Amino acid sequence: MTDRTPAPTDPAGTVFGQPHEQVVFCHDEASGLRAIIGLYSTALGPGLGGTRFHPYASEAAALTDVLALSQGMAYKNALAGLDLGGGKAVIIGDPRTMKTEALLRAYGRFVQTLNGRYYTACDVGTFSADMDVIARETSYVTGRTVEHGGAGDSSVLTAFGVYQGMRASAQHVWGSTSLAGRRVGVAGVGKVGKHLVDHLVAEDAHVVVTDVDPAALDLVTAKHPHVRVVESTDALVAEPLDVYAPCALGRALTDDVVGALSATIVCGGANNQLAHDGIGKLLSGRGITYAPDYCVNAGGVIQVSDELDPQGFSFERAKARATGIFDSTLAVLERSDRDGLTTAEAADREAEQRIRTIGRLGQIHLP
Repeated sequence: MTDRTPAPTDPAGTVFGQPHEQVVFCHDEASGLRAIIGLYSTALGPGLGGTRFHPYASEAAALTDVLALSQGMAYKNALAGLDLGGGKAVIIGDPRTMKTEALLRAYGRFVQTLNGRYYTACDVGTFSADMDVIARETSYVTGRTVEHGGAGDSSVLTAFGVYQGMRASAQHVWGSTSLAGRRVGVAGVGKVGKHLVDHLVAEDAHVVVTDVDPAALDLVTAKHPHVRVVESTDALVAEPLDVYAPCALGRALTDDVVGALSATIVCGGANNQLAHDGIGKLLSGRGITYAPDYCVNAGGVIQVSDELDPQGFSFERAKARATGIFDSTLAVLERSDRDGLTTAEAADREAEQRIRTIGRLGQIHLP
């Protein structure tokens, strides 16, 4: 998934030159539901990916998004070592005005028709409480509330995984996992960013933050008075940093940002950080080590996937699995050096190799 920019699609559901296994259009007039479920690959297992509820400008825009996101989930799940494929869903509309019990339950019915080929979870515009409603119509839901036996807030392990990826990057670049004394800039201190700051402060890093939401900044500074706040992302990028952690919007790494960065490492929780395909080469050319986003931010999907364990969800077990993000990140960085690839390309090759080699086992007949 080197190019995170949504690519043009055709009616057959082809994106990035690879065909999707299945694309399902869901429509329930009475509830107002219009949704699309995209399954990129089930070679490693059923597709797992969240449901995004967003007011897309058109159905075509929603289709482009779900195809790109579902491939991203296939690669993320593969790199995380999960026996899960890549799927994603989008519901078209404004969740603030359109989200109702009837609409969510209608969507759950459509998920159920896939008979376990797709497991849904939370994403932009949907929350654990919504998954509880959807679960009244389908068995194929993760990310439910703790009260209903679910994993709850997945941002906890998302941030933990980013922290592990940052430690691996430090080991690769500086020969030590320690971030003590390093200056780390965190752009976005919402659900994931605030937990990442906790880890960094605990390790005595010098943390500088920014966010468009003053309330989010107030929460962080009230807990960590020594964390410094700057007024904008541009101001943060201009800071003398060792590590830059984009944890807000996607496409955070543009030509201008890369040109201005002083950081030696980029490692953050935001999805789809590369503004275009050439950004990976720009980063490499400037000697900046980029820890690919879908490699380091996989802690959340590891957390919700643990709900599928027959013994039920265990936070301790999920956290132990998320610790493996250190090793997967280090493997990507080492492959990048060994094969002369950008780190984004190396991450893609690692994911594709696992999908190919482990997915092949499905050809061996079992009674």
